[in-house]
Amino acid sequence: MAVPKRKTSRSNTRHRRSQWKAKLPQINKVVRGGRVEFVVPHRVDADGEYNGRQVLDV
Repeated sequence: MAVPKRKTSRSNTRHRRSQWKAKLPQINKVVRGGRVEFVVPHRVDADGEYNGRQVLDV
């Protein structure tokens, strides 16, 4: 098994970890039947529709 030859410095460790950022979820505004809904992309909505098609029986 590979083993690091030297200890990773605190500076390098913190520099790498500084890129760990929480992102807000992408939310799209969709108009359906005269009402505005906010939906997460690539998900089936509460009515069982995806991309304008019925994919689940609810």
